[in-house]
Amino acid sequence: MARIAGIDVPREKRVVISLTYIYGIGKSTAEKILKDVNVSEDTRVRDLTEDELSRIRTAVNEYTTEGDLRREVSLNIKRLIEIGSYRGLRHRRNLPVRGQNTKNNARTRKGRGRAISNKK
Repeated sequence: MARIAGIDVPREKRVVISLTYIYGIGKSTAEKILKDVNVSEDTRVRDLTEDELSRIRTAVNEYTTEGDLRREVSLNIKRLIEIGSYRGLRHRRNLPVRGQNTKNNARTRKGRGRAISNKK
């Protein structure tokens, strides 16, 4: 396995898909990185040369990924909770934050512990 940004990316998959295993890098960002370092998206990780791997590593290091990004997101949520904003209250109560309907849906966020009554 090749290590990029502290993550072992799968060797058998295409490079563009393997890069998405890193937290903070999606498909479009992975495509942009590979275009910048002149590596084909269709090559497998096992077929990459050491030079190509090092160029990918340096390109990935320009982005906020993994631990730093997780820490940043959790600090943003803590800040919202501390200042008492509406979004912070929704986070504190484990309810949907972005305006979704909660009367019929939101079982994932609310939890499945409550019984759903028969409305007939």
